[in-house]
Amino acid sequence: MQAKIRANRSGAFTLMEVVISILIGAIMVWGIVSGYSESARRAEWSAYSLAAQSLASQGIELTRAAKWDTLSFPSVDQVVSSNFPTAINILDIPMTRTNIVYATNFTTITSIATDPPLKMVSVSTVWRFWNGNRFTNTVATYRAPDQ
Repeated sequence: MQAKIRANRSGAFTLMEVVISILIGAIMVWGIVSGYSESARRAEWSAYSLAAQSLASQGIELTRAAKWDTLSFPSVDQVVSSNFPTAINILDIPMTRTNIVYATNFTTITSIATDPPLKMVSVSTVWRFWNGNRFTNTVATYRAPDQ
């Protein structure tokens, strides 16, 4: 009779085993859901970063398109900071109207040399993402007169 009782006991789960298995299952589901949400947030951050880099590159292209002719009379120099004011733009990624992210372009033009003339142009795009953290994408180039 004792052998029969032992056989019945070994075939059933105890309450502790059930609770532990539910706890392990819950931890696994939590890990999967949090991993998915983090990867979605990182993918969105990457998209905004790419859009901010594109805005910075557009600012560089604007300065490269400006006329700078030192051989003409009078000399023409449109590559000055006053021609490129700070601009606030919308990053062109939002899927709905509720998640618009604004970016600010700052153009800095520094005279490096006068003979031969050379300027360094730097465009920084500053934008906020996730809890108000600021991120900056910067593009820099050197510019000489058009000749």
